[in-house]
Amino acid sequence: MHLRHAILGLLDLAPQSGYDLGRAFERSVAHFWHADQSQVYRTLDRLEADGAIETETIAQTGKPDRRVHTLTAVGRAELARWLASPLEGLKPKEPFLARLFFAAPLGVDGVLALLDEREAEVDAAMSGLQALPAASGDLGAVLRMATLDAGLRQGEAEREWLRATRRAVAAAVES
Repeated sequence: MHLRHAILGLLDLAPQSGYDLGRAFERSVAHFWHADQSQVYRTLDRLEADGAIETETIAQTGKPDRRVHTLTAVGRAELARWLASPLEGLKPKEPFLARLFFAAPLGVDGVLALLDEREAEVDAAMSGLQALPAASGDLGAVLRMATLDAGLRQGEAEREWLRATRRAVAAAVES
């Protein structure tokens, strides 16, 4: 998946400004896709240049003009092609696991601190996911709730894995 596909998908739900899209990433897809605001704006520029979106500038009093982006037929076709394409293979890239893999030089205390830091991050992410409003209704709402459920289950599984890893570290020290 590329950022452009996530943006096309979000714009398929409703026309949005770049700012709105940044907030949508935080509030709806953050558990499986991250994008910072500058990436969103750069991608919007490319999508517009490719004819996948149209942009309407709305004048505002006392604030910068608001640029609202809407899918075009080209954008809808690209989104449809991506949705119908074969799934991308799993290509994990997890910086925390890479750090943990090489963390032995930190010693037990350092490794435990690393695990504690990760658990705090997982807890914060879980709190954010649990605060998201529940959607109900059409197929799209059911699928959005399914991805939220996946994020919550992954968080719970990681919490349990962190506990098991702490026990394994303690056992290695005792032996």
